[in-house]
Amino acid sequence: MKRSWIVYVSLMVAGAVSSAHADVEFVAPEKKAPAAKPAAAPTAAPAPAPAIAQKADMAPPVVPPGKQPPPPAAAPTATIATWWGHAAWIIQTPGGATIAIDPWLDNPMAPKVEQPKTLDAILVTHGHSDHVGNAADLAKKTGAKVITSYELTSLIGAANSEGMNIGGTVTVKDATIHLVEALHSSGFGQDKTGPKYGGPAMGFVIEVAKGPIIYHAGDTDVFAGMALIAERYHPTVALLPIGGHFTMDPTGAALATKMLKVKTVVPMHFGTFPILTGTPDELTAALKKQHVSAKVVEFRSGIGQTLK
Repeated sequence: MKRSWIVYVSLMVAGAVSSAHADVEFVAPEKKAPAAKPAAAPTAAPAPAPAIAQKADMAPPVVPPGKQPPPPAAAPTATIATWWGHAAWIIQTPGGATIAIDPWLDNPMAPKVEQPKTLDAILVTHGHSDHVGNAADLAKKTGAKVITSYELTSLIGAANSEGMNIGGTVTVKDATIHLVEALHSSGFGQDKTGPKYGGPAMGFVIEVAKGPIIYHAGDTDVFAGMALIAERYHPTVALLPIGGHFTMDPTGAALATKMLKVKTVVPMHFGTFPILTGTPDELTAALKKQHVSAKVVEFRSGIGQTLK
């Protein structure tokens, strides 16, 4: 081979080696940077409330809060009367008044339910035990005011009481209460010296604002003054005793209904004892015989009904 070719080949080989060196240095990997320390984990957020699955057409679910005290009972939108047997009543008015009348609430005809826990007033017509009943105990438990004759208030002994007399008027929320006469006795207590004088026997007329005018006769026979009660107070509902023996019987109650000119008569004070023989059916018959159009409304013990 000629010398010139040998020199050329030598130069080419040297160039290739040099180029390879350059390529190797160019592609050599860079040194790795030291690994960074791991960042501190962020504070965990509170776990969300569990989701409650619901259908697309359902209202969003309401998660009930913890136990809450029950809301106070709403006042009725009408006047509600509940008979507790004998002559005992609980009257509730639209204005929120709750009134007990002659509260012998454990009499033989009383409903087997819890006695009222809330009362605004307790009306007592006279001193006999079947009408005074649980007045003192109820007044102590509920703070209700006892409204009765002047003499009887001290004998009952309630801390909150108002002694009044026939012709007096007192207001309890939306109820205006008038004290009227009755034809009966009013001895209180059964000790060795005999009953104490408990003042006059009375009835009550309760005028409910935008509601009925209720006449609770207490224990009485029919008497001429019932015509004056009708003329002065215009009762629409009469709660009348019909049992006889201690009070008027159904015939007397029919005449009382006629004199009072009421639209509705509700019989009471019957059947508690065998001696109280008058019945609502006999009252209905007596009203028909005397051509009195008032409607007889019978109450079942413990069942509230609307009075109009």
